[in-house]
Amino acid sequence: MDIRRIAGAYPGRSKLVALPAPHRGVVFTVATARVKHPSVYEQTRDALAVIDANLAEAGIDKTRIISATVYVVDMARKAEMNRAWMEWVAPGHEPQRACLGVALEGADLVEIVAVAAL
Repeated sequence: MDIRRIAGAYPGRSKLVALPAPHRGVVFTVATARVKHPSVYEQTRDALAVIDANLAEAGIDKTRIISATVYVVDMARKAEMNRAWMEWVAPGHEPQRACLGVALEGADLVEIVAVAAL
């Protein structure tokens, strides 16, 4: 099986992992905001922009996302994340999404994991 890993900004972490055809062509990527704004909305928008950039590097776009998991530091602020998500998601291509409240590192308020088809 051919696995392509594109290095991330952190040691020991890839920003994109792809299993090219003929291995079903799956892409896995994780993103946090580049700018640690105190707003969940702004961090979500930035993390989604990172997802867009990572998918573009694999040669696809958000319409190919199969599923996404969104980790939010404070579920009481989920509405902020959801607003950004609904502005970003491609109409007619809404992926299955799960949202979980977690303790994230540093100033991260949102982390998004996406699985897409090549």
